[in-house]
Amino acid sequence: MTGLLVRRLLAHRIGGPQFGIDSGSYKFAKIKAAVEAAKRSRPGVELIDMGVGEPDQMADPAVVAELAAQAARPENRFYADNGIFPFREAACRYMAETYGVDWLDPAKHLCPSIGSKPALAMIPLAFINPGDITITTTPGYPVLATHTKYLGGEVVELPLVPENSFLPDLERLTPEERRRAKLLYLNYPNNPTGAVASREFFAQVVDFARRHQILVVHDAAYGALVFDGEKPLSILTIPGADEVCLEVHSLSKAFNMTGWRLGWVCGNELAVRAFAEVKDNTDSGQFRAIQWAGIQAMARPEITRAACERYSRRFDLLTAALRAAGFPVTKPRGSFYLYAPAPVATADGRRFASAEEFSQWLISEKLIATVPWDEAGAYVRFSVTFEAADEADEQRIIAEVQRRLTSTGLVFRAG
Repeated sequence: MTGLLVRRLLAHRIGGPQFGIDSGSYKFAKIKAAVEAAKRSRPGVELIDMGVGEPDQMADPAVVAELAAQAARPENRFYADNGIFPFREAACRYMAETYGVDWLDPAKHLCPSIGSKPALAMIPLAFINPGDITITTTPGYPVLATHTKYLGGEVVELPLVPENSFLPDLERLTPEERRRAKLLYLNYPNNPTGAVASREFFAQVVDFARRHQILVVHDAAYGALVFDGEKPLSILTIPGADEVCLEVHSLSKAFNMTGWRLGWVCGNELAVRAFAEVKDNTDSGQFRAIQWAGIQAMARPEITRAACERYSRRFDLLTAALRAAGFPVTKPRGSFYLYAPAPVATADGRRFASAEEFSQWLISEKLIATVPWDEAGAYVRFSVTFEAADEADEQRIIAEVQRRLTSTGLVFRAG
């Protein structure tokens, strides 16, 4: 009876009385289940996990030591609310030194957050009313869209396709969509495509947002992870961005600190203040000791340089291996993801109707885990954050990936 009573009370935003009934499995849950099944069925074969989207390295020892030291200080036991001021100052310095954003005032233009995901979830609370539109890209990270829908807003998706370098075409939006839009969500370097935005593209976005009075929310979680001559680029360096842009940053990816949950929102003063108001009514801030450790991390750019070198090196190996297996891929210029067209069949006649079908086959038959995306074409995402002991082990793992992929023969759609 208790379960039936609660089911009657469930909010429509999560499915109401139908919550949990025939709702389908979450993509990553399906992958985890398939991985465990593959391990059980073939316990003697190494499973190569290229689906994980987390750094494979520990946080820097100096950062860990700082956390331990600061955790022992009695003054750090208190609530942090919207962040300790030294962290705000350090984040502003980091934005200036890494991205060239030199106009941020730590008291006005920046607010710490418990990682970027909660920040993205809270931003719609400050802006979206029923009937308002959030513009997102597909494929992409769904949190902003999910919370827009929770609030009675609508989501308009712009596809990311290779013909446009995996950048959204804002001209696809109708006059009505532009009029009702409040938020435009972007993410570069991009998950899952690995695409990097140009300064010219960001300038077009800022111009579009100013003309149509839309707030740009740029998720820069992978912002510092670029290579092969690319420089980290913030949309906040574009003239006029201070009027229409928020940028969300995180220490998770660039500093191997995913589980530490530490980031910030920066940009337009009033938008930051609105976010801080919602946040102040949602959480009591990240543990102060973690913020002090974050300050230590941001003072060590060599951590990010080492990560970029590692990912770039692995991409060189993986790109060559995938091309040898027939995948029409090029090395991405940022993030730690390679987005590859899924094959349509194997040489012996096994056909794949979707990227998800191929991904499931790849796990069960080849013991290689990837993440499928079918939202804007059939693609699979390979992550170079796989576990490897050293460079020789990286080469061994990628060579094994190539061997397994070429052993069957993959057939790709022409063109």
